[in-house]
Amino acid sequence: MSDHIDGPRQVGDPAGDLSDLFAFASPESGDRTVLALCVFPSAGPSAVFSNVVNHSLVVRRAAVAGLGDAAQFKTSDPEIRFSVRFDTLKAVPGSSQPVQRGTCTLPGGQELGLIVNDEQGAATPDKSVRVFAGLRSDPFFLARGEGLKPIPNLLQHDNVLIVVVEFDTRRFLDPAKGSLFGAIAETTPLPAYRSLIGSPPPRFDWVGKPEQTNMRLNNGALKDVDDYRDLWNQQTPFAIAEELKPLFRKRLVDSLAEWDLRDGKANWTPSALAASANVFLDDYLLFDVAKPITDTSHLEIEKSTINGQPYQTGGGRTVNANVIDILVTWMVNRDQGPFLQGGALGATKPGTRSFPYFATPNTILQTVAVGADLAASAEQVWALIGTFANLGWHPLAARVSVTGNGIGQLRSIETIDGKQIIERLTATSASPMSYTYAGVSGLPVIDYTGTLGVTPKGSGCSVEWRTQYLPNGGPDVVIKAIEGALLRVGVDSLKKRFG
Repeated sequence: MSDHIDGPRQVGDPAGDLSDLFAFASPESGDRTVLALCVFPSAGPSAVFSNVVNHSLVVRRAAVAGLGDAAQFKTSDPEIRFSVRFDTLKAVPGSSQPVQRGTCTLPGGQELGLIVNDEQGAATPDKSVRVFAGLRSDPFFLARGEGLKPIPNLLQHDNVLIVVVEFDTRRFLDPAKGSLFGAIAETTPLPAYRSLIGSPPPRFDWVGKPEQTNMRLNNGALKDVDDYRDLWNQQTPFAIAEELKPLFRKRLVDSLAEWDLRDGKANWTPSALAASANVFLDDYLLFDVAKPITDTSHLEIEKSTINGQPYQTGGGRTVNANVIDILVTWMVNRDQGPFLQGGALGATKPGTRSFPYFATPNTILQTVAVGADLAASAEQVWALIGTFANLGWHPLAARVSVTGNGIGQLRSIETIDGKQIIERLTATSASPMSYTYAGVSGLPVIDYTGTLGVTPKGSGCSVEWRTQYLPNGGPDVVIKAIEGALLRVGVDSLKKRFG
């Protein structure tokens, strides 16, 4: 998923996991450039930026060094770096909500203080730089299943933490010396970081072009190959280790060759495969500040150069760019066939044309509901399932223990696969027959409530089990699958028991 959870290390450390990188001209002012990074995939309302991670957006001037089968780009100094570090949460007098502050260090060493989730962001006194950091709706969308099958967006309703830096293009990039640039984002340990075992890693993660790791280096269709993603993420951006380049280059060639045949046709010659591997091995997001950057210009610079032609656009990546379908179409048919549209035309929320350009977080409660009509009376069914402390009827509940009595009592459920879920009874009703409970722990959610109820229907009854929640630290599509399975298995067991 773009750069989400791009390796075993990132699964265990989401706070340092970069998910996306963007570079585009400001919709508010054409003489300003916007760089943005996303971190902490599936961040929930309680997510905060790590206080031991340096979040950096880095730019170097680039140039076309070869065309066609000799396609290549070169970057040069000086490095233009915007780095943001964050403090721990601090209490605010008179408020129940703590705040997190951060500091953005600009390329010249000037520091700019900011407050996380401040919609106005922070700006330097001369307004040459604006910075925002906070929770936003995930701008990435992935709507493809196996065999290029279009499916709904797998990141629907997800949020991420985002750092947005907007700056005066002429002042910081000096495009008179060359308007083409390469950008990366990286998360690295702060200088004071210490590891209890061994040495700290040189970096936690970095990202250039979307899907370099998950789709190109770790192509799941390649059988019996090693996962290179953690090794790749430890490389130095703009300077991949020479001794490892053959390893990564071969994987890029093999991966693209496999993608090329997914439509049953070979559109990539061996020399073109090698040229593409060389271009993508130098992994940075190319953008030209002297040309238009649009929702469809993503990868145009790279593609034109590999095709042996001068590029026409500013490349880059806008908030609303359909980067997956652009990339997949390029890999599968090299733009010589139909555009391979996935199952979604955009992310959960589109980007905006005003700073900070990324949509506000998703805060709509998500619902999972399962019901069934049963042949037994409502009283018969409720006699079995109507006690909060009793889940012995549920096939996935291995053990249930209860603390307390009446409203407020807690039930601890151990599932058959060893997970523990704790819930609190909040209300009961005799007519209609139902009880309501709140989630305490066990699922990556907050504001979780559930209601189990039975109502008479004809000579039988109808049972409904409904839950609502906000995702908090897990993808909504995964949470829905887990929650839906728990509810469905329970209700299906009642259908088997009562008919």
